[in-house]
Amino acid sequence: MDVNLIFRIAGIGILISVLNMVLKQAGKEEQAQMLTLAGVVVVLLMVIQLIARLFSDVRAVFQL
Repeated sequence: MDVNLIFRIAGIGILISVLNMVLKQAGKEEQAQMLTLAGVVVVLLMVIQLIARLFSDVRAVFQL
């Protein structure tokens, strides 16, 4: 498993968390919520790519 991907996802999470706190302190809760949602979508797309690679590997192993 690629450890860099785990660090990349963790880095995105930390960055989104810090930016979320800054926006909330500035009184922009709506933008903070949209930023959090965008971060979740980006990480979800990364995970979906991993799942697609897993399914293709399973198909190759079982020759489906």
